[in-house]
Amino acid sequence: MRGLKSLGVLVVVLGGLVAYIYFVESKRPAGGPDAVETKEKVFTVASDKIQELTVKASNGDRTVLKKSGTAWELVEPEKLAADEAEVSGLTSGLSSLEIQRVVEEQAADLKGFGLDTPRIEVGFKAEGDKDLRTVRLGDKTPTGGDMYAMLAGQKRVFLVSGYLDSTFDRTTFSLREKSALKFDRAKADSLEVVTADRTIKLAKAGEEWKLVGPVTARTDFGAVEAVVSRLQTSQMKAIVAPQVKDPKEYGFDKPEAIARVGAGSAMATLTIGKRTDDGTYYALDGARPMVFTVESGLLDDLKKPADDLRRKDVFEFRSYNATRLEVTRGAETLALEKYTAKTADGKGTEDKWRLLKPEARELESAKVDTLLSRLTSLRAQSFTDPAAKEKTKTGLEAPVAVVQVAFDEGKKQDRVTFGKADSDVYAGRPDEAGAAKLLSYDWDEIVKAIDELKQKPEPKKDAAADAKKDEKPKQ
Repeated sequence: MRGLKSLGVLVVVLGGLVAYIYFVESKRPAGGPDAVETKEKVFTVASDKIQELTVKASNGDRTVLKKSGTAWELVEPEKLAADEAEVSGLTSGLSSLEIQRVVEEQAADLKGFGLDTPRIEVGFKAEGDKDLRTVRLGDKTPTGGDMYAMLAGQKRVFLVSGYLDSTFDRTTFSLREKSALKFDRAKADSLEVVTADRTIKLAKAGEEWKLVGPVTARTDFGAVEAVVSRLQTSQMKAIVAPQVKDPKEYGFDKPEAIARVGAGSAMATLTIGKRTDDGTYYALDGARPMVFTVESGLLDDLKKPADDLRRKDVFEFRSYNATRLEVTRGAETLALEKYTAKTADGKGTEDKWRLLKPEARELESAKVDTLLSRLTSLRAQSFTDPAAKEKTKTGLEAPVAVVQVAFDEGKKQDRVTFGKADSDVYAGRPDEAGAAKLLSYDWDEIVKAIDELKQKPEPKKDAAADAKKDEKPKQ
């Protein structure tokens, strides 16, 4: 009997354990113990289906936006183009908004949640909607991690992630298009920057920018494009006044800088005035009446000297595309050219170099590569100013060397003249005003490489003859 009782107890215990396991496991989310619980979405809507937005920000701004085709525009409080990135943040936030936890299903007192007068309200209409669907956002929880929220027309109070406060609290200014200067980047073909002490002018021909003032020179494409990009992407920090009444008030009578971007027959002009108390600068777009501010970094970029925009590489060619090279020093000219020869096994071809002047002979490719590499890596450290009252002595009037390189299958040519003044070395190009100052060490290395090419290789020794010569006579 005792055994039967023990068995009965075990059966009861086992049954309870099975019931417990069933109860606990049935409450687990699908996918195992590490599965993430799926939260309820506040709205069931795809972001690209939203056609209209109404936003009431914490500062009291009320903004209405509508979608026209694929673009958004403000319709209230005034008609303006919208900031597409800002609107995208709103529509994405609405479509992905999740309930973290329901606080009360039927809240009687909304004041404790800051929802009696919500700080922020965001409403929208999607395709097919007749009425706005609106979420109201109140206070944050004591930890700040969540925020009380509810839907218009309902009494259920729930929590949403607190970080979404900045996503939905958007003022009219933040939602409007804020470009400081509007122009067609693809068509931009001229740039002029005027400051108190200089005027820089650049023109674009095809894909290349060229400096046309204060000197004519090649440009660093990336450096010029960076300035153009900065002008295109710079945004207003704040709107100060609807229009200019007194230019002196904003420093527009004596501007810090004026930037003019030409795009075909169109011209966009940005005038930057004096500094504000918060470190920004007053600015004016010639196509719009309002005064706004821009960050100081824009002015810093516009004030860069012309030398910062110039190409620092002395030569245009590259080692792989050079086909002929001439170096003239005094009365001596060293001329060499590249040709194609068969490989030793006769199965392929390879590029080789031969000397043409002062004598004809084969050259060691490694020595030619060394010279070409040193020429292509030659960079200007600074540039002389041809307009300066006191001309810099460069020695270019009596050059120590002239280097000419044909490249791109002979279609293009570099011609650079080198001069010395005391211990300084300068380089001049016929297509550029002024001269480039070089590191003396770099020039010395080029001279060494040239002298290496001039040296004739030692004749190959006859190993058999040498062995016979060293052989001792038999006794």
